[in-house]
Amino acid sequence: MESFIHLRKGVTPQRLHADLDGLKDDELGRAGFTGRTAILYHRNDPTAFRAAGPLRPLDVLSNEIKPTDAVDSRGEPSLLFHNADCRILLSRRSTEMPFHVRHIDGDLLIFVHAGTGTFETEMGPLAYRPGDWVYLPKALTFRQIPDNESFLFMIEAVDEFRVPPAGTLGRHFPFDPSQITIPDPQPIDDDGRDEYEVRLVHEGGPSSLFYKHNPIDAEGWRGDNVPFTFNIDQYTAIGSEAIHLPPTVHLFMQATGVYIMNFLPRPAEMLPGVERTPWYHRNVDFDEIAFFHGGSVFGIEMPPSLLTHAPQGIHHGAPERARERARRRHDVDSRIEWKVISIDTRRRLTPSPELLTHVIGS
Repeated sequence: MESFIHLRKGVTPQRLHADLDGLKDDELGRAGFTGRTAILYHRNDPTAFRAAGPLRPLDVLSNEIKPTDAVDSRGEPSLLFHNADCRILLSRRSTEMPFHVRHIDGDLLIFVHAGTGTFETEMGPLAYRPGDWVYLPKALTFRQIPDNESFLFMIEAVDEFRVPPAGTLGRHFPFDPSQITIPDPQPIDDDGRDEYEVRLVHEGGPSSLFYKHNPIDAEGWRGDNVPFTFNIDQYTAIGSEAIHLPPTVHLFMQATGVYIMNFLPRPAEMLPGVERTPWYHRNVDFDEIAFFHGGSVFGIEMPPSLLTHAPQGIHHGAPERARERARRRHDVDSRIEWKVISIDTRRRLTPSPELLTHVIGS
């Protein structure tokens, strides 16, 4: 049971995630760092293992994946992972869609890794650029018109995405909804074609509807179920000089069983003895996906488009050599400059066969 008093046995530092004196701190926590927890202090690096079988950490350079929409205007994104709550996909479209799209099974949240362009939606156009999150509500009709190849990391959730509770931060929560861009209606005239296809994306599909008129024809709209864009440059990252904060501090949006976080540039932990990298953990109740948008950590450039999957129950975290580098550079680096998009899922994720062909070291 949870207790106001936490127990201690054996050799334990006085401060949490600090003053380890050669030990390796490993968090065994429930409910994604918000429930019951125990910190184990190991002699050895708990990530120094060799894995066999389907349940293992994966690293993929996602820029090597070529969805069919990269080479065919009628192509589709590639499926990367799925479970009962969500699908995670990759798109690299460079030509405009000759059809419209409507996701039937859930909301769509898209991170723009590279490229610019516009999403024509029933409620109006939304321009996008690198670093944008694009939210498209379930069953909204849209069409993508890229200016150039657009590298999109996509999360489709069965339940609706929503802003998480702000808690004690209130209006100072890192995601300020007043910074979102909402479209103005802009109906598009028919262009003389015989019919307009709306491709329905759904389990067991796709299916198509065919209209005699352009489906982007709304003269106006009202309500709060609306598409929007939000750039990570507007996200206010929270930090602490005394402790490396858990991922839940960086929560951006959530749906049932799906949690989206932004790990963005911020001041580094500065008090002597404090561990500056994510502690070892096995995130008992969540799978973790990290997508590297760019930046650097303690003088090491982050590999853009690297995609990692850490299944729940299996140790992960920066290896000991990275921790040692962070300690050596304590007086050199005053900031952490990473740009990482993270997805935690309650249910175990299944990698797609295509993704497995690109696993590093397989």
